[in-house]
Amino acid sequence: MTPIERPRVEGDREQEIFQATLEVLAEVGYDRLTMDAVAAKAKASKATLYRRWTNKVSLVIEALHPKGEYVVPDTGSLRSDLMAVFCGMGGLSDHTEVARFASVLTAIARDQDFADAFRREVVGPKIALSQQIWERARERGELRDDVDLALLEPALAGIVLHRMFILGEPPTPELITRVIDQIILPAATRDPAPSH
Repeated sequence: MTPIERPRVEGDREQEIFQATLEVLAEVGYDRLTMDAVAAKAKASKATLYRRWTNKVSLVIEALHPKGEYVVPDTGSLRSDLMAVFCGMGGLSDHTEVARFASVLTAIARDQDFADAFRREVVGPKIALSQQIWERARERGELRDDVDLALLEPALAGIVLHRMFILGEPPTPELITRVIDQIILPAATRDPAPSH
């Protein structure tokens, strides 16, 4: 007898499971999310989930960061590139994206397996995108020679998320623009040539 091959979870069904995962994540947070709850929400069996994902870490990480190509904006200036990334869909003013981050915040602090996977699979690609923006700005001659990109790159997100989580100020495009114009660009860019 030959074993019966089970169908793979892919395509539309995979997207439905990711959507169910994100809904459960939004409702209860990562700590209380279970494979049972996702299976019920997706109208799937737990066995279906476990055939494709070994645990909730792998399922949640893939739902948060499905495979696909991200397009890095290339507007011709550091300011416009930063605005496009941080004020657009998936950026800091995208309430859904920020809510997802909030739902996993405690897990990043408490669950080392999740934290490692989150940093590698979700944060890593975002850092790689950001680095492309900053490297292009350097190639265009926009940046000061002494700027420490490792320190400056995460500063925008750090400031905006601090204001949200600690001070209760929602991350609006206006706030992001003020941070870019008043903090990031003055710290990163060359002084304009003096006018004669």
